[in-house]
Amino acid sequence: MENRILQDPSGDGIDRRGFLECMAWAGTGLIWTVGGGILGSSTMGKALAASPLGGFSFVQISDSHIGFSKEPNKDVTATLQEAVNRINALPQRPTFVLHTGDLTHLAKPDEFDTVAQVLQGVKAGEVFYVPGEHDVFTDDGKLYLERHSKGTRGSGWQSFDYQGVHFIGLVNVLNLKAGGLGVLGNEQLDWLKDDVSHLADSTPIVVFAHVPLWTVYPKWGWGTEDSEQALALLKRFGSVTVLNGHIHQILQKVEGNVTFHTARSTAFPQPEPGKAESPGPIKDVPADKLRSVLGITSVSYVERPGSLAIVDSTLE
Repeated sequence: MENRILQDPSGDGIDRRGFLECMAWAGTGLIWTVGGGILGSSTMGKALAASPLGGFSFVQISDSHIGFSKEPNKDVTATLQEAVNRINALPQRPTFVLHTGDLTHLAKPDEFDTVAQVLQGVKAGEVFYVPGEHDVFTDDGKLYLERHSKGTRGSGWQSFDYQGVHFIGLVNVLNLKAGGLGVLGNEQLDWLKDDVSHLADSTPIVVFAHVPLWTVYPKWGWGTEDSEQALALLKRFGSVTVLNGHIHQILQKVEGNVTFHTARSTAFPQPEPGKAESPGPIKDVPADKLRSVLGITSVSYVERPGSLAIVDSTLE
């Protein structure tokens, strides 16, 4: 088992594993609170006023699709740069960034080069990646792994700890067929079982992957066929948050101790489940409305009792 530990810049040596956490996605819009599975909302300003800053923050971006050049977005590099600008403008500098896949559209070397060039400007300690199917389908992920395999296992799965929170990056896009469900596979599931075996039940868990770990819409392949096996390994933990991309829109689900959250793309939106013949870019988005359907997710863990609050910000 390989388990990385990020350096705590506070250096106070406090064990924070027992803390309840509050997650706040900073930006415009509403803040969603979850208590006992019931969602409520309030304005971001009021929510932040009620939640003193503390702990640490990180940002999720997803589905940049560098190399895509059709409607509704012929300059996906520009919108990825806008996402970086939004991250750099956050009032609290994020500790790291999670990119949940589809960095590129065709997994070409120049596309990976562009992603690296844009993201090197992000003001965060580190960027962690998991691949999307567009990053691996042309060469079984060889080029992706050349760029992003450092510190990972197998086809790119990984874990690390930060201030008592355990982060797990899973890969569920290899051998993904059009319209088929994602697959983790036995080797990765065995690694996951070993990875979490030493953790206390009170450890907050954050999982990040590309394809959702809950079945959003199986007809379009929006789900992972062996996700129940992975989630069973996390059942004993009091707080599990699963962050995904792939479907280019915000969907949320709370099931027991698990909160599922899918992120917007920085490139283009896709239709709601079942409201089109097939998934794919929504082409008829007016240019002045495009940035309202693209966005980022910023997360702050605060060391105090409280409910789970979720808000996403657009690039508008």
